[in-house]
Amino acid sequence: MTTVEHPQITVALIEDDAPTSHQLRGWVESARPGIRIHQWFSRDEAEAALQREHYDLVVLDIELGRERHAGVALINAINRQRHGTPVLVVSAMPAAIYRGIMKALDAWDYLQKATFSEADFIDTVLEMLRAVRDKPAPAAPAQAGGELSIDPLRQQSPTWRGQRLNLPLTAQRILATLHQRRGEVVSYEELFQVVKSGRNRDNVRKHVSTIREALREIDPAFDGIENVPMRGFRLVR
Repeated sequence: MTTVEHPQITVALIEDDAPTSHQLRGWVESARPGIRIHQWFSRDEAEAALQREHYDLVVLDIELGRERHAGVALINAINRQRHGTPVLVVSAMPAAIYRGIMKALDAWDYLQKATFSEADFIDTVLEMLRAVRDKPAPAAPAQAGGELSIDPLRQQSPTWRGQRLNLPLTAQRILATLHQRRGEVVSYEELFQVVKSGRNRDNVRKHVSTIREALREIDPAFDGIENVPMRGFRLVR
């Protein structure tokens, strides 16, 4: 029997509370055995490591020690490197306020401490690892007329005809899945894998409707998402 080996993934875990850091480390390791994890407990040591090392994935808190928004500075530093490194923010700050801020900074997702389960965390990390594994080679420039543009490591910034689409995170994930499989029927069951809650057909249809509305804000004639009765959806252009 042949064993498929995955390239070793290196994760930066930036969290100033040691018990929380060790708990998250254990959860990351259970998501992908053999993963390499570097734990950092302050902004200074994390900044130095981010300049020195290449990380495939970063998990960080916003508040580090006495610095209330240290994590924001770290995300900006990661973005300046232009490696497309996905960042998962895990913080006690209220999600109602900070999720939108982190989305604007192109963080992959935001999990508020004490409100998510181990399974939620692991599902999100596995999703990020799949995006790292499946990241395509840089695409050629879009032809005149414009195309849908999605970087799987930055699902917060899909664009259509060069304009940013205003979509919630789950709708972005569905759009990314349809884009990756464009021309093929993507079943409801496959789309359930990128929907964290409300895994039913009605909910998926609502997200697809949101995607269509966002695309039609830019291109009123857009009709490129085809509903395949009883099966799923297909992105046809």
